[in-house]
Amino acid sequence: MDPQTILVLIVGITVLSYIFDQWLDYINLKAQRTDIPDEIAEFYDRERYVKSLSYHKALTRFGFITAAFGFLLSIGMLLTGGFGWLDTSLKEFFPNEVIRALVFFGVLMLASDILTLPFQLHATFVIEERFGFNKTTRKTFYLDKLKGYMLALLMGAPLLGLLIYVVLEIGPTFWIWFSIIAAFFILFMNMFYTSLILPLFNKLTPLQDGELKSAIQAFSTKVNFPLDNIFVIDGSKRSNKANAFFSGIGRKKKIVLYDTLIEKHTTEELVAVLAHEVGHFKKRHIVWGLVLSIVQIVFTLFILSLMIYNENVSVALGSDSLSIPLNLIAFTILFSPISGVTGLLMSMYSRKNEFEADAYARATYSGPALMKALKTLSVDSLSNLYPHPLYVFFHYSHPPLLSRLRALTH
Repeated sequence: MDPQTILVLIVGITVLSYIFDQWLDYINLKAQRTDIPDEIAEFYDRERYVKSLSYHKALTRFGFITAAFGFLLSIGMLLTGGFGWLDTSLKEFFPNEVIRALVFFGVLMLASDILTLPFQLHATFVIEERFGFNKTTRKTFYLDKLKGYMLALLMGAPLLGLLIYVVLEIGPTFWIWFSIIAAFFILFMNMFYTSLILPLFNKLTPLQDGELKSAIQAFSTKVNFPLDNIFVIDGSKRSNKANAFFSGIGRKKKIVLYDTLIEKHTTEELVAVLAHEVGHFKKRHIVWGLVLSIVQIVFTLFILSLMIYNENVSVALGSDSLSIPLNLIAFTILFSPISGVTGLLMSMYSRKNEFEADAYARATYSGPALMKALKTLSVDSLSNLYPHPLYVFFHYSHPPLLSRLRALTH
């Protein structure tokens, strides 16, 4: 295809994706129910339910504004050749192609973060604050940003630089070699995220001896779960929202409980939540999730190899010659319909896994305790109890609460 046709295709995909996403948000907002059905009245009082409706309305309306801002920026850069101008301008100062590519993406990332900073501040310190979730101080907010930049510099930049290098030096078969590198990186992150990355942002402390620790250890022994350590994370320093997860590959697993989760749930509910997480391990969801992620990366890199050396793609974005960074940007847009389909399939797989993990918790521990925990989590997080089915289909990695409760009672 000639550059003009490629540009039209890129802009068309960008416009259609934006319209489709906003339509989904709109119908999801309109699906809200102001009445309290009998199935939730027992655990969601009227005042709290109305607050949840207001919360999701505020988030969605603000999302329309942020999405429109991002869309206009992207379209403006595409139609004016802004990406090509930046790439051409950097050639004078950075003759090395790998270094130039890193600076190119670094400038775009920093500019995007600065331009969207007012939106980030409003979301955290206005919307989340208004509904009682935010516990982040401005100092913590900006420190998190600096740490994020540090991680991008120490981990993201070398990985991106390595990708550019193999593209330039190896040629069309680069996707094979970089797939191997990416697979090792994913495994490394899964093994060491809790011990290396998470402590940069949160404090992890061992769970103290007591009723909860004894109950967790007893359940782990009962189901032969290879428990290594149990940690409590200070999630309350940023939000009132609660969560739990475990990490690690192989026979040793680390359980991480948010302090907000421990504060709001009984021991029985907490063990039920743990049983759900153990269900993912026992059903091999973690392993298959890793395998599917790697397959997805291999497929993506193979498709990338088919267009990364196409000079017309670079010209479409405003360059006068082949530019790997410009082709990477074009690829992320052109590939988005395919990645949308693969992402949809992964979400469907994830929702299936959640039902299976719930069933495991019911069979090995207590269905009623898990139901109580899910209800409490839903109320505390002001979750949307009646999302539109299409919104769930395209966006939800977990089934809606009422679907999970119905499955647990059958």
